[in-house]
Amino acid sequence: MASIAASYLIPRTRRGLTWGRNSSVVIASAGGSRSGLRSVDLVNGKKVNGVHIPGEKKGSLFMEETHVEGNKPLHDCLLGRFVEENFVYGQTFIIRSYEIGPDKTATMETLMNLLQETALNHVTCSGIAGNDFGATREMSLRKLIWVVTRVHVQVQRYSCWGDVVEIDTWVDAAGKNGMRRDWIIRDYHTREIITRATSTWVIMNRETRRLSKIPDQVREELTPFYLNRIAIPTDKNDSEKIDKLTDETADRIRSGLAPRWNDMDANQHVNNVKYIGWILESVPINVLEDYDLTSMTLEYRRECRQSNLLESLTSTTTAAAAAAASAAIEEPPKNNLQYTHLLRMQPNKAEIVRARTQWNSKPKRY
Repeated sequence: MASIAASYLIPRTRRGLTWGRNSSVVIASAGGSRSGLRSVDLVNGKKVNGVHIPGEKKGSLFMEETHVEGNKPLHDCLLGRFVEENFVYGQTFIIRSYEIGPDKTATMETLMNLLQETALNHVTCSGIAGNDFGATREMSLRKLIWVVTRVHVQVQRYSCWGDVVEIDTWVDAAGKNGMRRDWIIRDYHTREIITRATSTWVIMNRETRRLSKIPDQVREELTPFYLNRIAIPTDKNDSEKIDKLTDETADRIRSGLAPRWNDMDANQHVNNVKYIGWILESVPINVLEDYDLTSMTLEYRRECRQSNLLESLTSTTTAAAAAAASAAIEEPPKNNLQYTHLLRMQPNKAEIVRARTQWNSKPKRY
């Protein structure tokens, strides 16, 4: 993983930039003598070799993990690892500047991309990865791939640029022919769980695009990694079916949405994360500005290709309308707004994704 090096401006001294094993910045002391040089590794303005910089919090990720070995490569602290007898895979990420939205926090799409990245790395590091995107060896031999059917994400708090998050993921069986994958995201420093997510996956033939049963050979690969644990308690999980929207029941319809070449993934269909942006295209702008997306459930119906033209439909639920009517009270309801969404093909109205979202008022910033 490439590192980003930055330097601090030291008045009346010459700044020297040196690239070594740790991609470090050499900063001269106020006196300018070479003996006063010290190496400071930085990522998003955070040091990584244990040298304290005025104004920076102590006990950061990089101080804790790199000061023991002075020449430890920067990327070592960002690699994933197996824990709990290899049932759980965890990885650490830094929120980049290009992963935040207008309010300077990570977006739902950013979170979903990080969850997907962790899942793929889990398969790769498990030793059972095949030649295809996220598939096992036995799946690749049979031209099989994974496709997601349902995802539910609950966000307690969105991270800001430069924050460090730690993601844990694990898998379990989902019925006879499905697999469930769960995630939790923690703030690295406080250990607070800030996001929980669960998903269901099935197998599809890469060439016929038809769903397939899990072959016994594939099941044998997966079973040693199954962990009987859930990230979201059953009573708090959104497992209800999402109602279908129509032209008559939708409050807002956004047409003419077209996938681009860069929206395609390695399995030659539109990446499931891309759907989120199109779904939000039909959400009122004042909701996007004044509310945080705290819960999202996605039901995937069919694939989408680059040649498809899409429509995004959104409707406010009855509960949401009641909440909006009480917006003047001092303490608004826990879930201020709730919407139902549909992403469909524009020409034939075929469903691609159904979704349900919940939004909370953003905290006031004085």
